[in-house]
Amino acid sequence: MANIKSAVKRDLNSKKTNVANNSRKNEIRTATKKLEALVAEGKKDEALKALPEVISLIDRAAGDKIFARNTASRKKARLQRLVASLA
Repeated sequence: MANIKSAVKRDLNSKKTNVANNSRKNEIRTATKKLEALVAEGKKDEALKALPEVISLIDRAAGDKIFARNTASRKKARLQRLVASLA
């Protein structure tokens, strides 16, 4: 346990940030799985509508440093390739 006041504050902030970041990652994971399910069912129109929403979530997470820039780019590219496979 931290003894210094600033270290205690940093620990608390770190825990709050961790909870928020995990929530955002979970939201992205859920949206991704829904998109993958739409592709698996062959629902092209719905998948094309859902893709920009998922990409937006990933971009915002990358902007907030939840994902590294290249990780976000890789996730987006894989989803785009998945949706393109329906065509």
